[in-house]
Amino acid sequence: MNRVVDPVMSRGKMVRMRFKALRSGVWFKALNTVERSMVNLAIRVVEKGVRSSLLARLMAGIIDKLKEATESRLLRMALKIGLPLARKLSGIAQSWGNKSASQWTDDPGFIRFLTIVKMNMPKAGER
Repeated sequence: MNRVVDPVMSRGKMVRMRFKALRSGVWFKALNTVERSMVNLAIRVVEKGVRSSLLARLMAGIIDKLKEATESRLLRMALKIGLPLARKLSGIAQSWGNKSASQWTDDPGFIRFLTIVKMNMPKAGER
């Protein structure tokens, strides 16, 4: 029986993710021993891609974990803090008649700016 190989779970992708995680120092922090062993074993055994749907699901979870761990903190905060602020400010500015404000939510520089300003604001009660 010849199954279709999932190109998303290719050996090359697993090797690249392991290399990136090792270089960024999250390989040992983000994954436990079993997860690291699974990735290492899959890299050794899999030739073209993962055929087992169970293994593909497990590897996808591990790869997602590594992606999140290697993602920059500023990018995570920009998506969590900066983008909602940009949407809110854009809506307010548009309600005041600023037509170009609709583009603010697509401007990564503006979103980063709002993120950094929000991250550096003192919390209530701090001075």
